[in-house]
Amino acid sequence: MRTGFMPGIAALVCWFASSTLLNAADVAESEAGEIAEVTVSASRVANSRPAGTYAVPVTALRFDPQTEIQSRGLAEGQADITVRGGIFENTALVVGAVTVMDPQTGHYSAELPIDPASLLTPNILTGIDSALGGFNSNIATIYYAPAKINAGGEVLIGAGSDALSFQSLRLGTAKVLSDGGELNAAMSVALSRGDGDLPNGDHEFGRYNIHVQHSKGDAQTDLILGYQDKFFGWPGMYTGFPNLAETDQTKTTLILANHRHDFDDSWYEVGAYYRGLEDDYDFDRTTQESGAPGSFDHKTQIYAVGFQGSRRSGAIDWRYGGQLTEDKLVRSTDLTEGRFTSRSYATVSLIPTFELSRSRGKTVSVRVGATLDVSNHDSSALSPVLGLKIRNTSPTGGSSINIEYVATSQVPGYTALNSRPTGLFGGNPGLDREKAGQISISVGMDSSNWKGSATLFHRRDSDLVDWTYATGAPFSRQANPVDLDVFGFEVLFIRNWRWLDIVTGYTYLDKDPDYGSAIVDASFYALNYAGHRATLALRYHISDSLDLRLDNEYRVQEDNPLRTSTEQTLLSSAALVWEPDNGRGLGFALTADNLTNSDYQFFPGTPAIGRQVSLSASYNW
Repeated sequence: MRTGFMPGIAALVCWFASSTLLNAADVAESEAGEIAEVTVSASRVANSRPAGTYAVPVTALRFDPQTEIQSRGLAEGQADITVRGGIFENTALVVGAVTVMDPQTGHYSAELPIDPASLLTPNILTGIDSALGGFNSNIATIYYAPAKINAGGEVLIGAGSDALSFQSLRLGTAKVLSDGGELNAAMSVALSRGDGDLPNGDHEFGRYNIHVQHSKGDAQTDLILGYQDKFFGWPGMYTGFPNLAETDQTKTTLILANHRHDFDDSWYEVGAYYRGLEDDYDFDRTTQESGAPGSFDHKTQIYAVGFQGSRRSGAIDWRYGGQLTEDKLVRSTDLTEGRFTSRSYATVSLIPTFELSRSRGKTVSVRVGATLDVSNHDSSALSPVLGLKIRNTSPTGGSSINIEYVATSQVPGYTALNSRPTGLFGGNPGLDREKAGQISISVGMDSSNWKGSATLFHRRDSDLVDWTYATGAPFSRQANPVDLDVFGFEVLFIRNWRWLDIVTGYTYLDKDPDYGSAIVDASFYALNYAGHRATLALRYHISDSLDLRLDNEYRVQEDNPLRTSTEQTLLSSAALVWEPDNGRGLGFALTADNLTNSDYQFFPGTPAIGRQVSLSASYNW
């Protein structure tokens, strides 16, 4: 067994099970005496669970209209998150008030060892909202808020193609306190293993969580402990050479605390976390590791504290945020050529909104401010932002126009900075701070059962760190800076009927690169993008308990000389789901991913994962 177990897990299961039973009467009495406030987050994808393993936070982003998940095999095994033509290190993942990141490489940013049931549906932030809410991310921020813990639980078992089996267990308990607050707790375990649809495409995953929560009135405090051990094999995973049987094993530990308090005209949120990740990557599992350079073993640690908030004063809404981060490359067999192995960096933002006028349902407001980024090993950057918003509201709906200019900056990770100059992954210790400046105009309309928006944007990326290919060195990729002009157009439409929900989107992208004097014949990331991408999510409610759920993505990829698959593809996921209408009892799901069995390569040369089918059963109480 490659998957480890957290000590004392059996005792925790027994404790949570007994607590759930003992507190059931208290919770029932509370529910009978008052109506709890419920916040509903609407997902923009149809399927929240994959066919090939258990769900992780990134699962809910797979077919999102704005968010592109580029995966190597299973998205839950390894996934890069890109938005608006960015690359894998341009998107931040935020839990509460803090950005949870990986200092080694953005490829591991999605290694978020948290049960999705502990998080609300993710919110995609772009423009000024991303500059405020994210850290060290030039393009976008994926924001997860801690979810309210409820008493009860769920057990899930599933099996599928290629010897797949997966199981998960979640137990929750809720205790009403004498002062009117609540002390809630949950624990969860998820396990998965399978052979994969390609030789050497096997996986074995394990995730363990404890979530403790105190809430009273408009204040909520959360403590989340997470551990995840993931072994994942996939041919040509990072090299793009399908004859190499590559494997990657990551062990991720997360301790995160967060507190949020809402008031009538203001709110604040503070958070802190520790994250440790051990990575054992092998580019050929058939060879014996020696622990010397070329073994690609790494360990990183990161500590961070952050804050977010808003305070209203007259016609001004003072919006602020910041984060201080300390990281360390504890050990590495290959990241040994850089100038440093630890770094301190911070960001602070102040972007107030000035309400210029309000009359007859029309509001005109201006946002103006800046973000300051500092580091002990990089240059500092002061990045201005400016926005104008005109909003019209009526009893039946509303419309808005939003014009923004946003400047951002970030610093590269240790894989780019500290890898040897030549070899399988060629680094560059002289890489500078990456900067971006984007101007956009958005229009939106909404009513009680539908909403739509369209955005036109142009962005200038300066010194973006890309990994490139040159014909003269076919067995190496190199970290090179690139200046990019990115032009894009996004459309989003959401409509809800009694028996049908649809979410559809379209994105157009065009890029003009400048690599300076570097010899570049192909790009693995910056120029690996879809010129046209359209998504359609459908949820058809056959009955109160039976759903047909369909996610679809059609894409036309830009030419890349390294890609050996089709450039155009239709990717589809479908599920037939039976769930009790009261949310309690026995449920079933028949799920299929990659219905068309497309051979499309998200990364040039890396084989696609084939069609996957699984059947799962769950019981909720």
